[in-house]
Amino acid sequence: MNAEPNPAADAVSGAQPPILLITGVSGSGKTTIGSLLAGRLGWEYAEADAFHPAANIAKMSAGHPLTDEDRWPWLDNIGQWIDETTARGRPGVVTSSALKRTYRDRLLRGRPQVRLIYLDADRETVARRLTARNGHFFPPELLDSQFGDLEPPADDEHPVRVRVDDHDSPLTVAERLIHTEKLESVEAAHDAEAAHSTAASDAKAAHSASAHDAEATHSAQTHDAQAKPAGKEAGE
Repeated sequence: MNAEPNPAADAVSGAQPPILLITGVSGSGKTTIGSLLAGRLGWEYAEADAFHPAANIAKMSAGHPLTDEDRWPWLDNIGQWIDETTARGRPGVVTSSALKRTYRDRLLRGRPQVRLIYLDADRETVARRLTARNGHFFPPELLDSQFGDLEPPADDEHPVRVRVDDHDSPLTVAERLIHTEKLESVEAAHDAEAAHSTAASDAKAAHSASAHDAEATHSAQTHDAQAKPAGKEAGE
């Protein structure tokens, strides 16, 4: 795993909450690692397959590779999720194969809060996984098209590159990802959000306690004010 300095880090860790974009060929572990990251951080999570139009899923299930024209609506749907999640002020994790530079550019352009993570799996590892996978619409026969379309992220995209094989568990990869140099701001954002939630909860509790005390004081004063005239009348 590379952890070279990232010139875009300051932009990503600014006012907007970070979004982690997990990319790689089918079978590289995007869903497993992405969901683990989201669960570990307590962030929103979205799976790339959920954004495909029905026609795309039918086409892949029949063993036909998608064209660029097929993928544009899918990528735009993912981009819309990123924008909506950011608008809600929530950090998130979303997966997408994003095999070509043009696909990644479509997702990253104008979204400095998005951090690119590339799962680098070799052909043999992916072939084993696809062959063993059950209940998924992506057939192993499309492996050639995946690696044929693959354009690994260049240095100027500032990716976090993760070498994927069968030696490290997905949980190990997820934990290692969080603690790489380039994702320190992600962990900091997670801690800041947790601290903000705790502070907000404490402030709410303090406000409730203060309001309760004020109400109790007011009730006591009202009772005393009402009791004094009554006592005077009784004395007369």
